[in-house]
Amino acid sequence: MATTAAARLTNTKAGRGARRLAPDSRVPAALGAAGGTRWRRCILRRYLRWCVVMSCACSAPDVARHGGVASSEAASSEALPSTEPLLPVPLDVAVDIPLATLGQALFFSPVLSQDGRVSCGSCHAADRGFADGKPLSEIPERPRTATNSQSLFNVRFFYRLGWTGRFESLDAHLDFLIKNPKLMGTDWSKVVARLAASTTFKAHFDRVFSDGVSENNARRALIEFERSLVTPNAPFDRWLRGDKRAISPSAERGYQLFKNYGCSSCHQGMAVGANMFERLGVMRDYFRDHPSTSDADLGRFSVTRREEDRYVFRVPSLRNVALSAPYLHDGSAATLQDAVSIMARYQLGRDLAPGEVAEIVAFLESLTGEYRGLPP
Repeated sequence: MATTAAARLTNTKAGRGARRLAPDSRVPAALGAAGGTRWRRCILRRYLRWCVVMSCACSAPDVARHGGVASSEAASSEALPSTEPLLPVPLDVAVDIPLATLGQALFFSPVLSQDGRVSCGSCHAADRGFADGKPLSEIPERPRTATNSQSLFNVRFFYRLGWTGRFESLDAHLDFLIKNPKLMGTDWSKVVARLAASTTFKAHFDRVFSDGVSENNARRALIEFERSLVTPNAPFDRWLRGDKRAISPSAERGYQLFKNYGCSSCHQGMAVGANMFERLGVMRDYFRDHPSTSDADLGRFSVTRREEDRYVFRVPSLRNVALSAPYLHDGSAATLQDAVSIMARYQLGRDLAPGEVAEIVAFLESLTGEYRGLPP
């Protein structure tokens, strides 16, 4: 089999043990000669970008104290004798339980919204993988959201937030939600006043903080709760740690396809994604076949106004992905099977056989972890 530049680079620059990181070098037959050249360039570009992302992650400062999401935790999993592109979620993470408990109460309370009708949980439900199970969120007395609600599980390991990567920290994301008239529609001074007027919340703040209710304390509590949404001990993580019976043979074959076909060039690391940007429609023109109907389809272009960012989105995490249907930025992929087929066709230039789709889905289902020791 011919070896592409990407495969050669993997073998010579990353060492023998890293060769499984390289996508399958076989060009999909349907692409033809011109498409094959584009395929090779795409694989090389993805591999080089993956190297940059992971090297930056390994040297990133711990920004957790400031509500950041690009914490060095994402690159400091326990040492494993493995060359796999995916890392297991740590079995233990540091969480301030009293602070996170207060944050949980705030997260699910409509006290954060101006009209008392909306909570963070309106779009991020605990029984929906901290997404909401709808293509676009429908909030009382508000317009539908422009994009699909993404899961908040394992958000402490993410690089940026939102489909466009607009938010560099949980704190910035929270501030936007509070002030956005289409969501909470309020400001922090009003939120603090409502909390101070609540006997229940005032008492809870007094138990956690010596200075009681304040904007800073409310922010800290909400962010600590979001950072506590970690789901370790997924079957696939147990497999990574050496329990080869933790996943089914079908899931194991699906993981090999996931690597061989190049899915892991974008979906890797601890969050299995959420650490880079990519264009929707790398190998085939997605928006030619699915004409744009909303400015949300513009992707990161809506943030930067740079033409090269048109149709570019932050790659989503695949952790607990089986819990958070529907998929894609507009929620147009109803099932995991649909999402796998669409991504293979437009990102990889491959039309997968039904059996291949089923095996990749079996692997993705093995990424469902435990939340507080129980299945989510």
